[in-house]
Amino acid sequence: MAEKLTIEIFRKKDAEDFTLALADPESRTAIGSGAAMSAAIAAAYLHRAAALCAREQPEDERLAWFVRNSETLRSYMVKLIDEDVKCRGPLRRARSEGDARAIEAAHQPAAAIANEIVNMMVQCMDLLEELNARAQGEAKTYITAAAELAMGAVCACMHYSVDLSRECSDETYRYVVRRENEMTLEQLRAVYERVLAG
Repeated sequence: MAEKLTIEIFRKKDAEDFTLALADPESRTAIGSGAAMSAAIAAAYLHRAAALCAREQPEDERLAWFVRNSETLRSYMVKLIDEDVKCRGPLRRARSEGDARAIEAAHQPAAAIANEIVNMMVQCMDLLEELNARAQGEAKTYITAAAELAMGAVCACMHYSVDLSRECSDETYRYVVRRENEMTLEQLRAVYERVLAG
C-alpha cells in the first residue's frame, strides 16, 4: 500500500501555527519562508501607505498604480512562503540519500526563492523611496516600517544564500554569491538610509 502524501500549506496557517513551524527544527520551513512573510508585511505596509496617499490625492494615476502593484507584491510574497519549501525539496532528498553530486547540484536551486525575495525587496525599497517623497503624516510611518521589514528580509535571505554556498565545492561560485550579495546590500543600504531620513 502506498504511503499517504501530506502537503502542508504554510501560507494558509494562522500566525501561531506558522511561527511554531518556523521554530520547529523538524519543519520544512526555513529562513526563506520567514523572510517571505516579513517581505509580505513590508509590501502590505507599502500598500497601506500608498492607499493613505491616494485618499488625499484620488486623481493621481501614479498613486493608483502604487496601490495596485503593492497589493500584487504582497500577494506574491505570501505565495513565496510555500515556494521556498518546494525549492529546497531536491536538497532535502539529496541529503537524505547521501548523494554528494546531487547535494552539490541542489544548492543553487535551494537558494532560488531567497534570491527572489532579495530582488523583489530591492524593488520594494525603490518604491518606498519614491512614495516617501509624496507622503505625509501616517503614511510616512508605514513607509519607515516597510523599509525596516524589507531590509530585514533581505539581510536574512542574503545570510542564508551565503551560508548555503559555503557547502559548495566550487570556489568561484562561493565568491560570486558572497560578492553579489555584498554589492546589492551596499546599494540597498543607500536607498534604505534615504527612506529613513526622508
